[in-house]
Amino acid sequence: MNKFDAIIIGFGKGGKTLATELANRKWKVAVIERSKKMYGGTCINIACIPTKSLAYQAHQGEDYIEAVHNKDQLISSLRQKNYDNLNQNENIEVINGEASFLSDHEVQVKDAGETKILTADKIFINTGAETVIPTIDGIQDSKFVYTSTSIMDLKELPTKLAIIGGGYIGLEFASIYSQFGSQVTVLEGSSKFIPKEDRDVADAVLQTFTKKNIEVKLNAKVIGMKDVKDGTVISFSIDGAIQELKVDAVLVATGRKPNIEGLNLEAAGVEVTDRGAIKVDPSLKTTVPHIWALGDVKGGLQFTYISLDDYRIVRNDLFGDHSHTTNDRDVVPYSVFIDPPLSRVGISEEAAVEQGLEIKVAKLPAAAIPRARLINETEGFLKAIVDAKTNKILGATLFCAESSEVINIVSMAIQTGQDFTFLRDHIFTHPTMSEALNDLFSQIK
Repeated sequence: MNKFDAIIIGFGKGGKTLATELANRKWKVAVIERSKKMYGGTCINIACIPTKSLAYQAHQGEDYIEAVHNKDQLISSLRQKNYDNLNQNENIEVINGEASFLSDHEVQVKDAGETKILTADKIFINTGAETVIPTIDGIQDSKFVYTSTSIMDLKELPTKLAIIGGGYIGLEFASIYSQFGSQVTVLEGSSKFIPKEDRDVADAVLQTFTKKNIEVKLNAKVIGMKDVKDGTVISFSIDGAIQELKVDAVLVATGRKPNIEGLNLEAAGVEVTDRGAIKVDPSLKTTVPHIWALGDVKGGLQFTYISLDDYRIVRNDLFGDHSHTTNDRDVVPYSVFIDPPLSRVGISEEAAVEQGLEIKVAKLPAAAIPRARLINETEGFLKAIVDAKTNKILGATLFCAESSEVINIVSMAIQTGQDFTFLRDHIFTHPTMSEALNDLFSQIK
């Protein structure tokens, strides 16, 4: 039996950062990872970094096969760097294998027929999330169905690609593969396109997709699929009418769920929510006080920067004044890396109206920004929502080039309680996309 001060299950962003923190405090730490291809976690290996690598190269007009090769080299390098960062620390032991609880202090690790039993005073679960595979006739047997992970390993560009699910992950892949040259069809079961966004934003994104020959079919209920010689035929219904679509690749993008399978949480007394996520309090403690959960496995927003903040919360809980909790996350920005990227922070116009708030709305076309014209990326617009009574910024949606950078400026202004005049009158460098915030907020009277 191996005794540690801390066991971390999962090599994700929150877990790996915490491991270094604890090791630097002279804790003896075990980091368990079931796959050697997942050192560093979801973001580095199968999500943020590889998808953004492909998105960037597609935007630059790179050849698909070369782009995949470049992506693989990048991921391999980052994965090795992450492994070395932990493995070379004398206080950290990286252990490969499947982890499962034996009790609230004991974890069993199985790998290639070998079993180890580890014990620790404190345990941290950082096992991430996994793709949800819907119940569709023929989906399990098809040779042409891929997840967001496996499709990026295709060495040949699909001629015709169907994406089941019109959420943000599906839209990113639609944009990427369309730019590489695939004929893309998105099958979305809802009657509303990106329902969390305002309708003017959703309409603008849909128009942009249409210009790029990405077909979006709403109210599309996928019934089944059947493989043929060189692809698969998808059957789906729209308003009761059955249609068929033949493609040579299908991407399943119907969401992700917390990865708790095999952990045997019951043995530790760790409870889960009705959505299958590990139940945590604002300090990320589970229902067992000496066991914490970080990252996607606890449910909620699935972003690597949330996992990093989870680490900060746990660090503060262990060594600080317990002041930093999940209750501090009123303002979290996000970006969807379509072309141009869609970024948002705070509430939408529709949400503000539903809450009965008195608001002022400003909009600015991207074509009015000198930087957008300079780089020849004039698609989209910027939109801001301001509280008419307090002059506080309630939210902003940026559908324009470089919005993933600019949105962080708006986020900080909201987080620090600035009036809209702060961004209206701020001195930005020129020519940049961020200086458009001057013009956007100048429209608020």
